[in-house]
Amino acid sequence: MATLNKDVFGLTVENHELIKLAYDAYLANSRSSHAKTLKRGEVRGGGKKPWRQKGTGRARFGSTRNPIWRHGGVAFGRTGEENFTKKLAKNSKRLAVRQALSMKNADKAVFVLGKEVKLTGKTKDAVKVLKDMKLDGKNVLAVAAEKTPEVLRSTNNLPNVKLVRATYLNVFDIMNADAIVFSEAALKATENWLLGEEK
Repeated sequence: MATLNKDVFGLTVENHELIKLAYDAYLANSRSSHAKTLKRGEVRGGGKKPWRQKGTGRARFGSTRNPIWRHGGVAFGRTGEENFTKKLAKNSKRLAVRQALSMKNADKAVFVLGKEVKLTGKTKDAVKVLKDMKLDGKNVLAVAAEKTPEVLRSTNNLPNVKLVRATYLNVFDIMNADAIVFSEAALKATENWLLGEEK
């Protein structure tokens, strides 16, 4: 049975501020900017002055594409070039992941597979492993040292299982998982990465 490193899975989390920052940063960095509005110069039409400048008693207008008109352009709208990314220092990100893992470990939601567990590439093997661990039906985050073809084929068709490489662990996936399952190699790779010992 593998022993969990207390510096990774045994931290005392006094507040959740850093975890919240890392969670928000993940969502912000996943956000794409596709929305775009048309400015008054991009809306079709409106080249002719709607009425003469003086003498009508109405307000002066030079174009029907003025932003205050219906079907006019949009003032200060989306350009499609917005940058929503949020940066988090590398050490802060790793600390947030360690805090999240510690919280899950405190909830007894961290599991380590023994060396005798081998995935042959068949989905039924992965289903049997989860059933033996009483994790069937739960949202499982499976952590692997490497995404080998056998591991990918075993987990791809399981809707409640997300496979991630050890060095790509993030607070969002950890906090949204009901259980986190490590292989022994993945556990070692995770601890080395989070403690800054990876090559």
